[in-house]
Amino acid sequence: MTLRKFIIERDIPAVGSLEREQLRGAAAKSNETLRQLGPDIQWVESYVADNKTFCVYLAKDESIINKHAEVSGFPATKITEVRKMIDPTTEQAG
Repeated sequence: MTLRKFIIERDIPAVGSLEREQLRGAAAKSNETLRQLGPDIQWVESYVADNKTFCVYLAKDESIINKHAEVSGFPATKITEVRKMIDPTTEQAG
């Protein structure tokens, strides 16, 4: 089965002011949940803003992302499936 790419917006007050150790703890908690859920979900990366994170995940579907949010305690405020990607080199694609 092919995993699909999703962007997850998480509303987390003051997340942008967390210290490195606190972010490490959050990553550890997320990783532990991912290990429990198995190969149908993978965390790629996250972008931390003031009161939100924007996380890139590969997952079989939206329901497993919601399960990760429920078990980990990190809200999945908005889940958007990525349909296509473009970048500066798209202009040259023939």
